[in-house]
Amino acid sequence: MHNIRVLRMVGRWGVLVAGISVFLASKALAHCDTTKGPIIPEARAALEKGVVTPVLKWVKPETEAEIRAAFSKAVAVRAQGPEAKALADQYFLETLVRVHRAGEGAPYSGIKDEPVEPIVSLADQALSQGAIDGLVEELSDHLGAALRERFSKAVEASKHKDTNVEAGRAFVEAYVDYMHYVEGLHTAIVSPGSHPHAEEAEQAAPAHQGH
Repeated sequence: MHNIRVLRMVGRWGVLVAGISVFLASKALAHCDTTKGPIIPEARAALEKGVVTPVLKWVKPETEAEIRAAFSKAVAVRAQGPEAKALADQYFLETLVRVHRAGEGAPYSGIKDEPVEPIVSLADQALSQGAIDGLVEELSDHLGAALRERFSKAVEASKHKDTNVEAGRAFVEAYVDYMHYVEGLHTAIVSPGSHPHAEEAEQAAPAHQGH
């Protein structure tokens, strides 16, 4: 009985880990290039203090010199007045985000001022507060609902799969959706973690969807 409880616990945490990977690897996704993401506020604070060190963690060692140079230029220019300050800040922010995304293998399309996905905001909040329970509960509930929905559709469609061709195809569609979701979760569990931005370019290209 003890072993069964342990296995269930491991399985549940595995699904939660998968959920984190699935959710945060999608739209979060790209929140590093938004004003609501973690990079922009830190960069603005660094400019105000005139200290570049806090933002260097967002770039690879080989591009650190580029960021240091851009920071020095921005600090020098922003001292020339309000208009110059705004232009210098924008120049540095765009440079930092562009270099960060390039280091993760992601394209850069400018800084965006749009809301962050709630699950991503919750993940950031959990990290800042040092408490994961709320995020775990949210992901657990969402994954459970998503799995049950796909499972129910597949089960219902299977009852009529041999009635006619249309019903059979409806079952296949529900079956593939269900299986791909489960396989995606399993892949996230067993594969090492990866940065979501590196997958954005691949997601833009057509992918083979056959089961």
